[in-house]
Amino acid sequence: MSILEARGVHKIYESRGVETPALRGVDLALDEGEFTVLHGPSGCGKTTLLNLLGALDTPTRGSVILDGDELSGLSSSAVAALRLHKLGFVFQAYNLIPVLTARENVEFVMELQGVPAGQRKERSDRILSEVGLSDLADKRPMEMSGGQQQRVAVARAIVGKPRVVLADEPTANLDSKTSGQLLDLMEHLNREHGVTFLFSTHDMLVIGKARRRVHLRDGQVVDDERLA
Repeated sequence: MSILEARGVHKIYESRGVETPALRGVDLALDEGEFTVLHGPSGCGKTTLLNLLGALDTPTRGSVILDGDELSGLSSSAVAALRLHKLGFVFQAYNLIPVLTARENVEFVMELQGVPAGQRKERSDRILSEVGLSDLADKRPMEMSGGQQQRVAVARAIVGKPRVVLADEPTANLDSKTSGQLLDLMEHLNREHGVTFLFSTHDMLVIGKARRRVHLRDGQVVDDERLA
């Protein structure tokens, strides 16, 4: 069974009586352990699809199924609980809490999950070590480079042990060297720990690393290529 699935998903935005379709009947099933990228030109629907799969938005028509649960049939609190426990997010703008340290940012998700304080610190220190930031655990975002902040964001995304990590243009604000280092880290987490990743990106570095490439154009899947 797929971990995350879109079935016949349409998304239509309406403004002043004018309808603009962003997605036109997308079918996509993501299996455990995949390292998959959504790519295509600007406006093709990549971020819209990622937001629907991440339960950050709802489709106009069609279904999103997360770990066997169809989201449209659940209450908003049940959807929020699934998002908290089963999904991790990495955003282009990092979205770290500026007044918290790296460790506190990583611990935040676990605090929401109800993980005891001792376990939170142990797990956050372990994951910060794995992403190479042990020496910055007590630093706040403004004291870190963009690449370091994005590493904290990756640590925060995976520390809660989600089924899938969704990454929206995670390298957009990084130089090519830092982007490569971040991708190597995420590929390591995927191969060594089985973390499932789905990216939305224009970045050829990310596309080149993916083992599955889903090409969107005009709100539709036009190619779905699985690589060795």
